[in-house]
Amino acid sequence: MRGFVMLILSVTTLLSDVFSKTVNIGATLSVKTISGEVSVIAMRAAVDDINSDPNILPGKTLNLSVHDANFSGFLSIVDVLKYMEAADMVAVIGPFSSRVAHVLSNVANELHLPFLSFLALDPTLSPLQYPYFIQTAPNDLYLMTAIAEMISYFSYRQVIAIYTDSDQFRNSMYIFSNKLWEKRCKLSYKIPLLEFSSPQDIHSVLANVRSMESRVIIVHTYAKTGLLVLETAKRLGMIKKGYVWIATTWLTNVLDATGFSSTSPSDIQGVLTLRPHIPDSDKRQDFERKWKNLSNGSIGLSAYGLYAYDTVWMVAHALDKFFNEGGKISFSNYSRVKGTEGLNFEALGIFDGGKQLLTNLLQTNMSGLTGPVGFNPDRSVIHPSFDIVNMVGDQSWLLGYWSNHTGLSIQSPETLYAKPSNRSSSNQHLRRVVWPGNTTEKPRGWDFLDNGRPLRIGVPLRASFKEIVTQVNGSNEIHGFSIDVFLAALKLIPYPVPYEFVKFGDGHKNPSYTEFVNKVAYNVLDAAVGDITIITNRTKAVDFTQPYIGSGLVVVVPIKKLDSSSWAFFRPFTQLMWAITAVFFIIIGVGVWIHEHRLNDEFRGPPKQQLVTVLWFTLSTMVFAHRENTVSTLGRLVLIIWLFVVLIINSSYTASLTSILTVQQLSSPIGGIDSLISTNERIGFQVGSFAENYMIEELNIPKSRLMALGSPQEYAEKLGAGIVAAIVDERPYIDLFLANNCKFQVVGEEFTKSSWGFASISAFPKDSPLAVDMSTAILTLSENGELHKIHDYWLQRKTCAPQISDSNQLQLDSFWELFLIFGGACALALLIYFCKMIRVFGKHHSQQHGQSSKSGSCSVQKFLSFVDEKEEEVSKSKLKRKREMSYVEGREVDSRNRSNRIQAEFDEE
Repeated sequence: MRGFVMLILSVTTLLSDVFSKTVNIGATLSVKTISGEVSVIAMRAAVDDINSDPNILPGKTLNLSVHDANFSGFLSIVDVLKYMEAADMVAVIGPFSSRVAHVLSNVANELHLPFLSFLALDPTLSPLQYPYFIQTAPNDLYLMTAIAEMISYFSYRQVIAIYTDSDQFRNSMYIFSNKLWEKRCKLSYKIPLLEFSSPQDIHSVLANVRSMESRVIIVHTYAKTGLLVLETAKRLGMIKKGYVWIATTWLTNVLDATGFSSTSPSDIQGVLTLRPHIPDSDKRQDFERKWKNLSNGSIGLSAYGLYAYDTVWMVAHALDKFFNEGGKISFSNYSRVKGTEGLNFEALGIFDGGKQLLTNLLQTNMSGLTGPVGFNPDRSVIHPSFDIVNMVGDQSWLLGYWSNHTGLSIQSPETLYAKPSNRSSSNQHLRRVVWPGNTTEKPRGWDFLDNGRPLRIGVPLRASFKEIVTQVNGSNEIHGFSIDVFLAALKLIPYPVPYEFVKFGDGHKNPSYTEFVNKVAYNVLDAAVGDITIITNRTKAVDFTQPYIGSGLVVVVPIKKLDSSSWAFFRPFTQLMWAITAVFFIIIGVGVWIHEHRLNDEFRGPPKQQLVTVLWFTLSTMVFAHRENTVSTLGRLVLIIWLFVVLIINSSYTASLTSILTVQQLSSPIGGIDSLISTNERIGFQVGSFAENYMIEELNIPKSRLMALGSPQEYAEKLGAGIVAAIVDERPYIDLFLANNCKFQVVGEEFTKSSWGFASISAFPKDSPLAVDMSTAILTLSENGELHKIHDYWLQRKTCAPQISDSNQLQLDSFWELFLIFGGACALALLIYFCKMIRVFGKHHSQQHGQSSKSGSCSVQKFLSFVDEKEEEVSKSKLKRKREMSYVEGREVDSRNRSNRIQAEFDEE
């Protein structure tokens, strides 16, 4: 009996030693899927390689238990819990889907058991919420970013997505929509599929897709469903020229594992797809050579098989570090489930070393089959990247790569990591694509709806300014500036655009353009051509093309040429200004005289002489012609300031007089929109224009002040009669109006709160791709000069009739009074001079002869001789005074020189 007991104890000790050397890890996935089959083979190969390597987990044996989830979410969760009860596992690889991952991650949090998945790649599995869940392959955040950047690279703006309605794919679509929005693209339709959709369901979905405008289709689903989608699309004639198909990584996963045994090359001709990028290495090549023996040739190796292999090695390295740090595998009872019935939750235990093992996993730094293996601070895998593949025939062409470092590139990502990140659009490159239909011509990505029905293009029937849009009398033809721009732009679009014009309005009055735009917004019209102004409210309802002519509100008022007046030179200054100027001329003269008369001989003399000097001095400063010197400091200071004042007065007078004599003057005090608002005058505007609402809502002008006018003739009539003080309208219309009405002009600047303009194909329904192509065509018309020619033909054919005389030419009528004053002054001065000389001559003649000359001719002759004698006496007198002054100055100089010599001799002694 004693020997039997000893035997039992020995066996128990042996079994205990065996189990203590075995480390159990689990895996849960759908084994019968392509990914599951490849992953199981790869993980078992990894376990064999680890157990045969003495450098990893020495003295330990890694044991992998695989659980087949068999496509079931609920049963998978239940089976995994039972599975975890039966074995003391320290880590679980899986699950296969994000739906199961969301549930099991909560279990992992409770039991401190790390879960690692390379297939459940839902980007919303947050490490903050699920700290024990680790994604070991690039999650769908990076996959969706890569596809969004491809869409932007190919300049597509609308995308349709077909996806499986489960957690991972649904959440990926949310991320995809955001990434497209960042690239100014739009996910126009999201079409969910059941997880196990029937061929009839898929046929119905694709028939609906075929009737949609967008031709760019993303397929993000499971492999089986994705292949059925492409096969059905081929039967419906949707794998052809004009379509763009992008499949996510499921397609390369299938082709790498099974080749074309699962699908026909014609079903995927021209399809774009992605594959997780795996750098080429010796280790990878060695494993690929062994794969045929590992799989017995039953299945090929896919990228996710490589991730499965590396995931097992990650666990092994983390456990090796755990044991080296003295860690031991032990479990504590999970007491929180005591008392529950049904499942034996009490058998579950909390892994005591789970937190340390999790830390070791996140600190992984190794080189695996997939390249460098490790995690960023946000727990995403390092260097996420994808191959971009084009399916051509039975081959897959590598177009380039996408990496989170530099975006799209034809260089492999590992060659770019050492360089600075460059995500600029000019640095994004891919090789040439062969699209569906075996063509290299890039599809435009959309098509017309309703099976080619002509577009209903609305055109406004205007009652005024018919140069913009007009209907030819007696026919259905539409002509005008906007129509010609539209037709010229259509010629530049590289595909046919069927259309028909639909007239809007009765032609007797201008239609409401707000209602016109709403017709497009409500799909009554497919587009609109005409002079529709781009304003904020309208951009919320429709998309506008590139503006083809500048627009903005302006104010027009009457002008007139003032009648020429001989007293025009008095107009620059008011009467008060003239009076104040005259007073200050007198003040400056008196002021300078006060400072100078005691020091300056030029300001001395008899009172009469001093008065004349003061008047002469002050008036001569008006033209800077004064000759009297100023010697006092205060006098010079006052004079300098006064000369500056005179300079300003002269300049202002000259400028004002020039303007008065040469420029036409407004016949109203309105100088712009501000002065117009401040008045109570009536304001005219064009019928149907947005200017009415703008003035009421934005400028707060009472509606009672506004008057609707229907034609340029009514503009001229109301302005000329003074019924309205001004017209407020858009610049293009005003230019046409002023071409025939030269008695009016624009005052002030354009006043608009934003950038407005006319558009050629003015309005399209929101997100219409044709708007982008038409904008490009209009820009081309502008660059090649065609738009300018059309503009000149329609809008600059009429001009005002030339005036008979030049409006800037000055007439004698403006100056004859001035010449008359000058002539009178000269004649008066001469008269006074001769009267004075005759009086002096008379006195002189009386003293010498006592009587008058008997001969008139003799008297004139004597008078002239007397004048000559007086001038000679004055000349001799001036010469004598000059010599006397020179003599005195010479005596003074000699005296100073003599004094200097005496002083010098005295200094030498």
